[in-house]
Amino acid sequence: MTAGSLMAAELAEQPQVLGRLVDRHVADRDQVRAVLPGRRLPGRLAGTVLLARGSSDNVAVYGRYLIELASRRPAGLAAPSVHTRYEADVDYSGYLAVALSQSGATPEVVETAARMRRAGAVVVGITNEAASPLTGVCDLTLLTGAGPERAVPATKTVTAQMLAIAAIAAAYDPDLVTVADLGALPDEASALLADSADLGVDGAPGSGPAGVVAARWANARRLVVTGRGLAYAAALETALKIKESARVHAEGLSSADLLHGPIAALDSRLPVLVVSGGERFAADEAALAARLTAEGVPYAVCGSAPGADLPLPAGVSEVTAPILATIRGQQLALASALLRGLDPDAPAGLSKVTATH
Repeated sequence: MTAGSLMAAELAEQPQVLGRLVDRHVADRDQVRAVLPGRRLPGRLAGTVLLARGSSDNVAVYGRYLIELASRRPAGLAAPSVHTRYEADVDYSGYLAVALSQSGATPEVVETAARMRRAGAVVVGITNEAASPLTGVCDLTLLTGAGPERAVPATKTVTAQMLAIAAIAAAYDPDLVTVADLGALPDEASALLADSADLGVDGAPGSGPAGVVAARWANARRLVVTGRGLAYAAALETALKIKESARVHAEGLSSADLLHGPIAALDSRLPVLVVSGGERFAADEAALAARLTAEGVPYAVCGSAPGADLPLPAGVSEVTAPILATIRGQQLALASALLRGLDPDAPAGLSKVTATH
């Protein structure tokens, strides 16, 4: 078995995994709607809190934006240590809690989800494992059904979680997360995979867009990945994948936060990958590109605009674009690892399940 073959194979399964979730979308949406605070229980929705670690935490960032837009109530990320270390007595009456774990076995996610439920929250779990501890502490579990994932860097389970999050948002506002937009996603994912079909074949970095960008930055030891809005989650996840797979210190930053200080550290040796947030952020991204160019900072763009280095389909929905950008980030991480002679399937010092408490 060649280096990266597992990651490449699991990356390639994503159109099928996403297709199954798209087919289930309406049923998942309606299941969530039936348990939302204010429907099953008396009272009003107070807000949504998302609970996760690792790649799932990056998916939670996507959910934080999308669910707040859909519910028009506050949404935020939980701090598990508040419960597992500080043992705070927090009232979650009226809250929806969304607990994400690919394995469903991360101890602090399971424990915190259980505490939130006892404190009044309605808990919806998202996991790939039907018989996991997480399912036992949730009011409802959305299974991603991605199948076994053997490579340490998560790929298909991440994008599947993002699509499950979209079902939760659609329970609040089906006009924001439309069936039509989601229906196009599997074919759009297939198109990304088709233009990099040689990626990971016989351990090669491929000649597609990800291979080209990876070769351009083959000697970089540091990297910034930046995005804003819904795209911020894809930037965070891309940075994590590159760290895990290619041993490059990649930092994910909001493009707004980048301007509040960190941009001063950029130079010709520190490339920047800009994950586009779409039309809403086009002027901001153009201004950032102009500044990077003026200061001699190498950069590449992942987006749907003409000339993007890591292109996404033209006219892609802003709800599904971060899912496709996450796939592009996975491709870049795989290509970067292979160019450096590393095996991304089994990065040194990492395991598939990290048992934090």
